Formats: sequence, structure tokens, C-alpha cells
Amino acid sequence: MITYLVRRLGYAAIMLVLVSFVSFLIIDLPPGDYMDQKLAELSERGDRSAETRIEEYRVKYGLDKPLLTRYWMWASKFVTGDFGESFQFERPVKDILGERLQMTLVVALFATAVMWIVAIPIGVYSAVNQYSLGDQIMTAVAFIGMGMPNFLLALLILFFAVVVLDADITGLFSREFRDAPWSLARVWDLLKHLWIPALISSITGSAGLIRIMRANLLDTLGQPFVEAARARGLKNRSVIWKHAVRIAINPLVVIFGSEHIPGIINRNMLLAYILNLPTIGPVFIQALTVQDSYMAGTCLTFLVILTLLGNLLADIGLAWLDPRIRLE
Repeated sequence: MITYLVRRLGYAAIMLVLVSFVSFLIIDLPPGDYMDQKLAELSERGDRSAETRIEEYRVKYGLDKPLLTRYWMWASKFVTGDFGESFQFERPVKDILGERLQMTLVVALFATAVMWIVAIPIGVYSAVNQYSLGDQIMTAVAFIGMGMPNFLLALLILFFAVVVLDADITGLFSREFRDAPWSLARVWDLLKHLWIPALISSITGSAGLIRIMRANLLDTLGQPFVEAARARGLKNRSVIWKHAVRIAINPLVVIFGSEHIPGIINRNMLLAYILNLPTIGPVFIQALTVQDSYMAGTCLTFLVILTLLGNLLADIGLAWLDPRIRLE
């Protein structure tokens, strides 16, 4: 196992360098850069010293240097925890991401927990009660959820809340708690707002998990080891949850590692943008739009790190759940 982990970490390091460089290159591909946009903005305001100031900014952020030099300057500092300075905010990237990381983790973990708590029992129920009325209803709801983008559902709920209820559901805090220190009242206010993005995410995200859980459990229930467990006189509940579900859940473990762990950054970015959530997603989108190289590159690099980490954890989880994988 140790040799396997060392080998995987070595591959991950190589992949991280390659992907971070390609990401940095792609961000730099569009003509011009952030300073061209800044120059146009200052010129519109009638700033006569705009060109001089922009040249100072180019030197400050290293934009007057070749791409490879800028990448090396950024990457060499990245490993020490210095992610560069954001062009648009004129602040260190790590400070901006640090402010939003806490809320990003809260939203992602809460939404993922709701998703799994809803998806697994419904998927098991649908498989065990195949073609029943409940199974047909859950199947219809799952298909609707799979076809409904979360940002569209967010727009519909936002429209209903504003037009019908005359309520503000954007953000994670009420106006009086946005900049307040942490207290029980602020935590309670967070919980009152947190269920909205969690509900939207779980409706659209649980649908696919339900279908996968149902299909795999139906296939697993027909396997010889399940029939053997029943022949030994085990209770039906024990056969399903201790034997069949443990094997049928394998694809969901892979999805958790490859999608949900990286999804801490990139999952529900449009949803966060629409609901004005103070998470990393909207900052990432804005950085890509204005070519804020160090901010966008840092977010992409962390996305790659989470993807590689998620895949590794998924492999370890599969080996722990399924003895066949562990023996191989």
C-alpha cells in the first residue's frame, strides 16, 4: 500500500505541474490582458496618467515578462504558500480565497450531505420495490431533477421569492450579520439561509445518484453471493444493507471522489453567482472573465489538487468497501 501511495503521489505531482502550466497558458491565450481593460476603464474616466500607471502595474505584476518567466515566478512561490496578487482586487490571492474558503466548505459539505442522505435511501427503496407506485414516482422525480439545471431552478426560486413572497434569499447572511463577528445568532442566521442552496443542489444532484444507486443495486441483488446470504437465513434487511448495498455503492464512491471533492470549488458556481453566495466560485468566474491570471491559475490548480486527492481517496475507499478490489 505504501508503494502504491508513493507511486500515485509521484504521478500526481507530474500531473499537477503539467495541468497548472497548460491552465496558465490557456488563461493567457486571449488577446490582450487585464491591464488593457484597466487602461480602457481609466481612459473613459479621463485619467491623463492612465498609460503611465498601467505600465507601472505591468512591471509590478510581471506582465512585461514572457509567459514562461511569469509562470515560473508564480509556480515557484506557489509551493511556499504565496499565490501572487490579484489584479482586480490588488490584494494577495491567498487572503481573498481564505476569506471565502470557510463559506465554500460549509455550503459544499452541507449540500453534499443532504444529497447523499436523500439519494441513497431513495435509490435503495426504488430497487427493492421495483415497478411499485413509489418506484415510479421516484423515477419520474429523478428524471425531472436530472433534466433541470440547478441555475435554472435557482432563477425560478429567486423569481418566486422576490415577486410572490417579497423576500430576499440571496447570500448566506442577513444584512445585519454579514460583517458581524461569529455568535450563536449569526450561526442561526447562516442556517436559515443555507438550506436554500443546499435544497437546490440536492434536487438536481440527487437525481443522478438515485438512478445510479437503483440500477447498481438491482444488478447486485441478482448476484450469487446475495442468494447465498439469503439461503443462510439472514434477514432481508441485513442482506440488502450489509451485503448488497456495500457492493452497489461503489460507483457512488467514485463519483464522490472524482466530482464531489473537486466540486468544493467548481460545483454550483453558477448557482453561487445567481444567489450571490460568498464562495470561491463567483470569484473564479470573474477572474477568468477579466484574465486575472494569478487568481484564476490558483483556483484551477487547487481544483486539480482536489481532483487528484479525490481520485486517490475514492480508490482507497473502494479497496476498503469491496474485498475483491482490495485483493487485486
